[in-house]
Amino acid sequence: MRTYYRSREALVTDEYFVWRTTGGIFPVAELRDVRLVRGDAGRVGLVAMVATTAGLVTLAGASWALLDRTAGFALAGAVTLIAAFVVRSPRRKQTKERRVEALFRGARVTLYSSSDERVFNQVTRALRRSMESRDQSRDGYGLAAA
Repeated sequence: MRTYYRSREALVTDEYFVWRTTGGIFPVAELRDVRLVRGDAGRVGLVAMVATTAGLVTLAGASWALLDRTAGFALAGAVTLIAAFVVRSPRRKQTKERRVEALFRGARVTLYSSSDERVFNQVTRALRRSMESRDQSRDGYGLAAA
């Protein structure tokens, strides 16, 4: 059995595709209509930014009411600066989840998904090679009898 890719997340051989994190085991010969699908950007960063800004605005309002106007103005300015920095931060990039879907025994299933583009490309390349080797062996390596 030839192994095309092996990691903690996935194993791709000439016979099986195994997604180790979910326990999915799929015989390559039974996969049909394999598709690469790009998902929506993750919203975790956006939710964290909104929650942080809301918390800081609440803190600024409470300090305005409890302490004095100077502390309120200072915290309101800090909230504005932090929110602007988070929005404009070059490190803040939206990660898109990528999935491999296929028809398996008549049902559409997700074979694999990842937001790491490099690993996703390695896994899909291995799956493609596995499927190509299966097709070549079935066709007699593409040789025609004369």
